Amino acid sequence: MNFFHRTRGAVAALAVTLSLAMPLALALSSAADARVGGGGNSGSRGSRSFSAPQSTPTAPGTAQPFNRSMAQPGSPGMAAPAAGAAAKGGFFNRPGMGMLGGLAAGFLGAGLLGMLFGGGFMSGLGGFASIIGLVLQVLLVVVVARLAWSWWQRRKNPQPAPAYASNAGPTVGPGPEPSYRTGFGFGGGGGSAPNAPPLEIKPEDYEAFERLLGDVQSAWSNEDVEKLNQLTTPEMASYFAKDLAENKAANDINKVSDVKLLQGDLAESWREGETDYATVAMRFSLVDKTLERGTNRLVSGSETPIEVTEVWTFARRSGADWELSAIQQTA
Repeated sequence: MNFFHRTRGAVAALAVTLSLAMPLALALSSAADARVGGGGNSGSRGSRSFSAPQSTPTAPGTAQPFNRSMAQPGSPGMAAPAAGAAAKGGFFNRPGMGMLGGLAAGFLGAGLLGMLFGGGFMSGLGGFASIIGLVLQVLLVVVVARLAWSWWQRRKNPQPAPAYASNAGPTVGPGPEPSYRTGFGFGGGGGSAPNAPPLEIKPEDYEAFERLLGDVQSAWSNEDVEKLNQLTTPEMASYFAKDLAENKAANDINKVSDVKLLQGDLAESWREGETDYATVAMRFSLVDKTLERGTNRLVSGSETPIEVTEVWTFARRSGADWELSAIQQTA
């Protein structure tokens, strides 16, 4: 046991270093993705918020799950905004972690606290029997965690219904959309969501999506919260307002310019009640700079344009204009 006492100090120092380094790394990552949406995954896709959009030639990979969303599993339509309802990020609160994440966070926290206050992971072991007891406890935790993870996966991904004929008629699957192009190369692709009422996306809709891409970026760059409220759903507007407030608190201002759509295509389009949805993959270029407020000193970014591929979802109430409903990064 002397070995554990001699190394306890080194392990505790390492734990403190890691605990201090992780927030710094996250802060640096946030600074590198200061553009609208923060390079993250925010918003809602109605009842399809917890399923990945279809792949497209523009975004052949999968869209990442939301880490900020007011949607709830099993609730159709857009989620109503509520204070504090957005899912928090963080290492142990990623989508899909659930009970397993809570267990991991609890054990890590207990271990770190134990080391910092002199207990250590191996404290209190009075002999071989104590070691056996510790091993049994670890095995029990692993078994419980695996059972919890399996339960969560079954709940999140229910088994599909068997493919057999019924009196309800054939199931309508996704079909190709006509290809339309705007000034910068917006093309059709993808199709309607399976088993959803058909929704035709017309050339003027593609033009609206391209226009929203530039208008949202411009309003963000000008910190025009009122304009963002007009261009986005209440949920997305609340996220943008929070992000802009954090920039002001850090004495930073993010400037986005020269936004150009290079390629885009439709992943899915469908209707839920009186709300239309269209999920679109877009590859675009932009100049992304973060400046020190008041001095315009460059904090991050440059004058060199960068290319970004994101999946944007737009929503439209009956008789209203399209609004930005979600932004997802591609994996």
